[in-house]
Amino acid sequence: MSILIRNGRVITAVDDYHADVFIDDETVSVIGRELTMEADTVIDAEGKYVFPGGLDPHTHMDMPFGGTMSADDFETGTRAAAHGGTTTIIDFAIQTKGESTLQGLETWHAKADGKTAIDYGFHMIVTDMEDERLWEMKHLADEGVTSYKLFMAYPGVLYVDDGTIFRAMRQAGDDGTVVCMHAENGIVIDEIVKRALAEGHTAPKYHALTRPTRMEAEGTHRAIAIAEVADVPVYIVHLSCADALEQVTLARNRGVLVFAETCPQYLFLDYSHYEQKGFEGAKYVMTPALRERWNQDELWRGLRFGDLQSISTDHCPFCFKEQKELGVDDFSKIPNGAPGVENRMALVYNGGVHQGRISLNKFVELTSTAAAKTFGLFPRKGTIAVGSDADIVVFDPARTETISVKNPCTHHMRVDYNAYEGIEVTGFPESVISRGKVVVQNNEYLGKKGDGQFLKRGLYGGLR
Repeated sequence: MSILIRNGRVITAVDDYHADVFIDDETVSVIGRELTMEADTVIDAEGKYVFPGGLDPHTHMDMPFGGTMSADDFETGTRAAAHGGTTTIIDFAIQTKGESTLQGLETWHAKADGKTAIDYGFHMIVTDMEDERLWEMKHLADEGVTSYKLFMAYPGVLYVDDGTIFRAMRQAGDDGTVVCMHAENGIVIDEIVKRALAEGHTAPKYHALTRPTRMEAEGTHRAIAIAEVADVPVYIVHLSCADALEQVTLARNRGVLVFAETCPQYLFLDYSHYEQKGFEGAKYVMTPALRERWNQDELWRGLRFGDLQSISTDHCPFCFKEQKELGVDDFSKIPNGAPGVENRMALVYNGGVHQGRISLNKFVELTSTAAAKTFGLFPRKGTIAVGSDADIVVFDPARTETISVKNPCTHHMRVDYNAYEGIEVTGFPESVISRGKVVVQNNEYLGKKGDGQFLKRGLYGGLR
């Protein structure tokens, strides 16, 4: 199968030029002007951008949480991602506390194998790690799982103590892998939650009011300090506020290898969504919670100046009916998470490039290249270059769409609401190519279940 993309403006994290791109089988074969070779498919990209496919390094498909499961499995979630211009995800396999991480990986392979529309990899969520099982981390790396996530939140479920964090970080440093941290002081937060419930505060907004930004900042500071002593790169996930960003910036200014991502929900949504009438605020119960609007300007500053390296989604959707309603009388029982894997590229382009906050090159860096470098996938993913996987998005900068659960162009996720309902975006994917196959064309899904492959990722060797 061959594809010729003609007349496009090719944008990578460092390049910006007009050229044709010839794809032979699964990789980019030739880049040049006025290419004349025959191709099975020809795409005219006149007036369009040709971007590397998006890489979302933080999703939760088919994840158990709060007595239910995230609404998208690997089939529906990756198909929605493809519609939005994302051609690679890194999801999270979970170790059941007290059991082997290798068993957790096997369980998640079974969930995903033969189902995905696009390529995927795994991080491993570590829920305990005693000395006698540290060898498992090296084995995971040999299997292409070269990053781990540990939680300072959710005591009794996913939380690990500082000793476990240090032990795992030190091993990761020895192995050349990366530790991702959910950085919130879950012990203190649980005490605040208990007091709120005892005082009769049960509405969704109390999810946010019991998770203050200082507790995210404290967790971020502590995670960085432990990583610095363990001599391992640390990646702070879903950073939501200026307080936490300050800790990242201070550490990076000292030369510490700390990286961080934020998410569209923290760039485009804010605390006011919790103040909606009735139970509507439950749609926005996620962790960390939405913050006051003024934090958004600080996050954009962090993205522009490199203190935040990537934009992920933390896609973990739960339907409003039946799932979010599990906490109708108790905010602490509302499943934490929201949809977004489909809308990330259009939202960031509109809010970033179209509204003048970031350049085209920075857009590609934030939505694809930086994550590919951090998580051992570059240059196979995250760029358009001869020999790289042909993961490409032909993007129409003039097309406008209003994001809505009712709009068949913007909502293919298996969830009964859209967190970005009513937001109009300028700039939208037109053609999406995954490893040399057109999987979406003008909102029509042309792929099939199982097109995606598991990615064995390399060791850390990327960002500084």
